[in-house]
Amino acid sequence: MTTAATTKPETPPAKRRPPRFHRLNVRDVRKETDDAVSLAFDIPNDLAEDYLFVPGQYVTLRRAGDTDGVRRCYSVSSGRDDGEMRVLVKRLEGGVFSSFVHDELTPGMELDVMTPEGTFGSKIQRGGPRTYLALAAGSGITPIMSIIRSVLSADPEANFILFYGNRTLSSIIFRDELNDLKDTYPERLSLFHTLTREGTDSPLFSGRLDAEKLRKFAGALFDPKAIDDAFLCGPAELIQELRAELCALGVAENCIHDELFAPAGDGNIAPVARPPLAGETAPGEGVEVTAILDGTSRTFVMTDDQESVVTAAAAAGIELPYSCKGGMCSTCRAKVVEGEAEMTLNYALEPWELKENFVLTCQARPKSDKLTVDFDHV
Repeated sequence: MTTAATTKPETPPAKRRPPRFHRLNVRDVRKETDDAVSLAFDIPNDLAEDYLFVPGQYVTLRRAGDTDGVRRCYSVSSGRDDGEMRVLVKRLEGGVFSSFVHDELTPGMELDVMTPEGTFGSKIQRGGPRTYLALAAGSGITPIMSIIRSVLSADPEANFILFYGNRTLSSIIFRDELNDLKDTYPERLSLFHTLTREGTDSPLFSGRLDAEKLRKFAGALFDPKAIDDAFLCGPAELIQELRAELCALGVAENCIHDELFAPAGDGNIAPVARPPLAGETAPGEGVEVTAILDGTSRTFVMTDDQESVVTAAAAAGIELPYSCKGGMCSTCRAKVVEGEAEMTLNYALEPWELKENFVLTCQARPKSDKLTVDFDHV
């Protein structure tokens, strides 16, 4: 693994701006497959800097003006050099927001769009020969697509290997775009599809993209020791399985980056008992919590019946950034600067963030008599 001395990671701006909604016009609604559409937005010049994204990030959407309604986060699929910000919305059975997008949303309508968030792609390096591996399943291709587009366009020495699992050929999202990328970068992009409900020319590419299949790919189609960074995106259970197998194959754990997704309410996240508030707190008294957002401190009391810092703040009339409320994204990420907190679930923060006392405030509950969280920290 060789990296030029001038290499530096492509990371979000050094001074983090807490995420916020802006109302944007929907410029384009494009059907990608029978159950997936992509949306592109008109971004005014005065908001252009706010919507600069790192490949791999996501935005949160809600109906225009529906401040208390459903909000969902969707990964950006476009590359940094594409001249647009596009996201993919897959229809979910019974999904309130996805059904609205598929059945009612048309170009010219407006949505409230939160500024980009997430650190999935922040490990991308610029300069020097590097080999990237990506493993995606279904709509997990969305942030991977942004990363592939951006890296191959900007770095002539980068190589990308993609294994992408789907049910059938017709369900492959961005199929034409992936083929175009393969034609544009024939020597630097290796593209492999696996299908579960349709035959392929080789048994190797039939069936689920799982640990067993990854072992067969290793050595035959890629050298694990040559991988500088690996990006995984798909259902939580599958991605955890693939991560463990990559480690077993010899890919360094700190070189593996994953983005998990689970549709809201689909039962993929098992219920977990909430940790109690600080033991020193008398019943019904609550804990004093201070949230620093945009340089302003807001203080409220959190009681034992409230699920998290985010819900306690909302009960006090204070809106803090959040999106999924399931520990799957990092929109509500903040740094604990006073006191201690414990999270019920965490599928988004990396080990270094935990060591630096970052928490997901949609999952955090105080373990001390007072708690201060800072949303302005990078």
